[in-house]
Amino acid sequence: MTTTAGGLRLEHRDEYPHPPDDLVNFNESVYASGWDARSAMGGWMRLGNRVNEGYAELSVCLYLPGGRVACAFGKPSISRNDAFDAGGLRYEVGEPFAGVTMTYDGEVFVLDDPSILRDPRRMFAQAPRAQASVRFDARGVSPMHGGEPTAPEHETLMYYGDQFSRGHFNQHTAVTGHITVGDEDFPIDGHGWRDHSWGPRYWQAIWAYRLFIANFGEDRAFMILKNIRADGTSRRRGVLLVDGEYHEVTDLDVWTEWSDEREPAAARLGVRTAQGTAVIEARTLTLAPLRNRRRTEDGTELRSRVAEAFSEYTWDGRTGYGIMEYIERVEDGAAVGYPL
Repeated sequence: MTTTAGGLRLEHRDEYPHPPDDLVNFNESVYASGWDARSAMGGWMRLGNRVNEGYAELSVCLYLPGGRVACAFGKPSISRNDAFDAGGLRYEVGEPFAGVTMTYDGEVFVLDDPSILRDPRRMFAQAPRAQASVRFDARGVSPMHGGEPTAPEHETLMYYGDQFSRGHFNQHTAVTGHITVGDEDFPIDGHGWRDHSWGPRYWQAIWAYRLFIANFGEDRAFMILKNIRADGTSRRRGVLLVDGEYHEVTDLDVWTEWSDEREPAAARLGVRTAQGTAVIEARTLTLAPLRNRRRTEDGTELRSRVAEAFSEYTWDGRTGYGIMEYIERVEDGAAVGYPL
């Protein structure tokens, strides 16, 4: 099956690994999240194959009751880009465009105070550890969205830019499964999101962005992105899922309320589509303050802060759950996108 929309191509084969090109920073990434509205908890997992660099980026971030976070990060070795399976994290396609399963079996850090993530060295040395088992069975509840540009003039359709993924698609999902950490077991019966991207990726290619993803049930969800460039211009993109149909975002405003640590505590979104407008409120429940660092060939260290906020959303009187993700470069010790 092939779908082409507005200059983007997407085929069933894109659900599976792509042949890597010669770029050293070729990355193929899969991501899945699951949130249980009844227990107001859940998490996300990501595996990014960097086969030309000989490793995969492994990230597991679970938001447990009481404001705790259980997490795992690693760079397990890989030599081929023929599967999404490394370090205990595995992603399998059940039926293309319809369902996937993502699982993790391995060790996690269990953080009563997630702020220790600001000091990874101390976290690795001091945080208690436990064995974890996570399973997200994700069934698509929305159309597929995205793809790979069919011609150079269509590259402006890419959400993140040509240095952060050439191809990218995503889908809102219904999710069942479980999160088990040590002796605690939490069933997941809710909703989430999955995405898949391939092509060159350096995290520092993002100057600053604000990403909002949430579900309110099978009939209502959204993904909203404001991608800010270093020259001050921005792309305002995304979709609102309304009764099984995606409405493309045509305009967007974001107002952020910041914590004392200059991390997102709440946000208000004003969204316009061809079908109408929406005002959406977001409130951080638990924040995982992460980072990414890269050293260039001349020895310069580039840093990005990655604020991953498990959040409660309200839209038209309904409550939903998801993630609020703020990524931006850190220059001269400050996040470049703050305070906007």
